[in-house]
Amino acid sequence: MRTVHAADLLRLTADDPPRAGLAVVVAGDRVEAIVPTDELPGAYPGMRVRRWAGTLGPALVHDGPLPPAPTPRERVHALFRLGVAAVVEEHVADPALRAAAARNDVVVLPGVRPPALVTGGRADLAVFGPDGACLATVVAGRLVHRRA
Repeated sequence: MRTVHAADLLRLTADDPPRAGLAVVVAGDRVEAIVPTDELPGAYPGMRVRRWAGTLGPALVHDGPLPPAPTPRERVHALFRLGVAAVVEEHVADPALRAAAARNDVVVLPGVRPPALVTGGRADLAVFGPDGACLATVVAGRLVHRRA
C-alpha cells in the first residue's frame, strides 16, 4: 500500500533547511520517492495523501535512556511522541525493553547516525510543529503516533 505524506515544509536531513512544495511517497516500509507536491495528482492519482501542518522530516535517533514509564512497551511509545524511530543499543540493554523495541519496529543502532530521508530507505518520518512538538511519527511506513 502506498501513502503520500505532505507537509508545509520538508527536511531531508536534520541539518537540511526546510523546503516547501515536496512530499514523501511511502510504499510499504520504504520511501518510494520524494516529489514536488504539484506533481502528485498526475503521478499518483487517487493515492491516499496525509497532509500535515508543520515540518516533515526524518524521524529522530534517540541517544539516551528511554523515558520512564510503567512498562517497556510504554517506554517505547513515549519515544514515538518525541518523533523517534531509532535508539542507540546501549540504552536498550534490558531484554524486555529490546523486545518491545523490536515488536514496534524501532531500529537499534550501535551508535548515533544522522537521520535522513532517502529514496529506497526505510520510511521513518516525523512531523514537528512550530513549537518543536512532535505532531506525528511514522515508523517503517506505519503511523504510530499522531497528536490529537
